[in-house]
Amino acid sequence: MIMSFDFGRELRRLRDEAGLTLGGLAQEVNYSRSHLSRIERGEKRPSVGLARRCDALFGSAGRLQALVGPHPSSRLGRMPGTGRLMARRGLLAAGAASLIGFSPVDGERIDLPDGVSLVGPFRAQLDQMRQLGQATEPSALLDLLEAQTRTVAKVAASSGPRDGARLFVLAAHFADYTGWMAQEAGDNASVLDWTAKAVGLAQAGGDRDLAFYALVRRALVTFYDTDAEQTIALASRAQESRLPPRIRGLAAQREAQGHALAGDEQACMRSLDRARQLLDSASARAGTGPVIGTSHLVDPAAMVTGWCLFDLGRPREAAEVFDRECLRISPQALRTRARYGLRRALAHAAAGEIEHSCEIAGELLDLAVAVRSATVTADIRRLAKELARFRTNRSVRNLHPALTSALHPSRS
Repeated sequence: MIMSFDFGRELRRLRDEAGLTLGGLAQEVNYSRSHLSRIERGEKRPSVGLARRCDALFGSAGRLQALVGPHPSSRLGRMPGTGRLMARRGLLAAGAASLIGFSPVDGERIDLPDGVSLVGPFRAQLDQMRQLGQATEPSALLDLLEAQTRTVAKVAASSGPRDGARLFVLAAHFADYTGWMAQEAGDNASVLDWTAKAVGLAQAGGDRDLAFYALVRRALVTFYDTDAEQTIALASRAQESRLPPRIRGLAAQREAQGHALAGDEQACMRSLDRARQLLDSASARAGTGPVIGTSHLVDPAAMVTGWCLFDLGRPREAAEVFDRECLRISPQALRTRARYGLRRALAHAAAGEIEHSCEIAGELLDLAVAVRSATVTADIRRLAKELARFRTNRSVRNLHPALTSALHPSRS
């Protein structure tokens, strides 16, 4: 109650300083006057979302958000094994293969005819798996991806130096994508395990940069865990000047998201500017290897900007970005369409455009159920919480059954 009282007192001070009435504040932040009055009197605990919007309105640099209380710390801790894997220079191919339960001396070698290379076919399979991941329930792919990673590693261990190195790196990309699908399935512990395996396989193929991209992957886990400090720290470590611009650009994006969680708008915008420059540079010199990170967004930095603006308490500006960027997502990228489309609906709801939010969500909820994903479900839950404040609205009432079904598909 003391923290709520401190928040209410500071909110009242900022509002008076800005010459804004309680009704005017209610209109600006899309909360009722009575709700805000109770918060100012310390009778009701404010939400992080309200604090962010008020910080953005008054330019108070995260002071109100800080009064809500600390972000929940990450429940995942440090990723096991990453430091040791990075320090073990000259990792043997046998050791890398054993990371996924295979040793080339156990009789499972795959012997290929002279002159035959499977690099091309396996690369095509990786692209196909990424397409399947856009339209299939993540948990349904995990066994297939694990088996495919093992197979590529076996072939790598049985191949000559040139193909073997390329195949180990390809196996690392399979392992990394397995981690993505584990996260989409809600298994964060497996995310870290598969990321560690990806690092070891990549190092066996001579690619030491993927170890730093693993930090970006870990930062995504801590970001979804709303741990701003860990997200920023991990992403900062993945921005060494010698690394490829693609990895540094993705790391800068993640750092920006961490700063947005912390309410530091200036640091967030600096990181976003750096991300745009690096990702533009990476696009100009793109090679033929597998794409690191998302491959279904035309402009990842622009989309991340929208999400950062939302977390900074600026939902109207976020909605404008999402309106533009969601139109550029491929119709075949079903999971990406569901994820960012629902974030678009959330931004419009937070901006007070309730009917438009419900219209957007209504077009996406069946799709979200079809590609069942833990991260997408988290966004549906946030949308449902935002809309619950307007439960008497006709559009919200009409959408409620579909929202409930999407959150609890087994009950429908």
